[in-house]
Amino acid sequence: MDRVTAFKKQLKPGKVYRREELVKYSNAVDRHLAELVDDGTLEKVAPGLYHFPKQSVFGAVPPEDEVLVRSFLKDDHFLLMSPNSYNALNVGTTQLYNKRLVYNHKRHGEINLDGKKFFFHKTPYFPKKATSEFLLVDLVNHLDTLAEDREMVLNNTLAKAKTMDFNKLKYAVREYGHSKTKKILQPVLQQMNPKQYAN
Repeated sequence: MDRVTAFKKQLKPGKVYRREELVKYSNAVDRHLAELVDDGTLEKVAPGLYHFPKQSVFGAVPPEDEVLVRSFLKDDHFLLMSPNSYNALNVGTTQLYNKRLVYNHKRHGEINLDGKKFFFHKTPYFPKKATSEFLLVDLVNHLDTLAEDREMVLNNTLAKAKTMDFNKLKYAVREYGHSKTKKILQPVLQQMNPKQYAN
């Protein structure tokens, strides 16, 4: 068995690998990676990042967004979402965005992974899962970026906020709201529960 074949046997279909992960399998990792990219075994999805695709009847299966981001960041502490998630709030957002947002602790900026744009936002606080309360706060955070009628969306969002669980919304505003968002939503919280708002 030649060394490239032995190297290939260490790889699992569907995984995305960082170059440094593969050094232990090869004494000439860059040459072996180049050969496997050339013969179509591996796909280079970003500098130093390689995908070993699963094969289906339709050909190579692209890596899932979460797998790409997890391999890029080298950890699981991130929230991957899209502005399309705001549509679930039913506050008037109807646009479909080809945009992926990644809240994380490490990176900031626009990163191209496997030909797709990911917008990394480095922030100390984000939930494990995008709850309705988080989505509402995040929508107000990014209101200026929306393509819809922003005044209409904001009015609907303020009305929607009043129907939510007070404590969950208060927590989301405090933890995830930008300063401008807090100014917009604090009067709503005060109106919802004047006594508890002060606590």
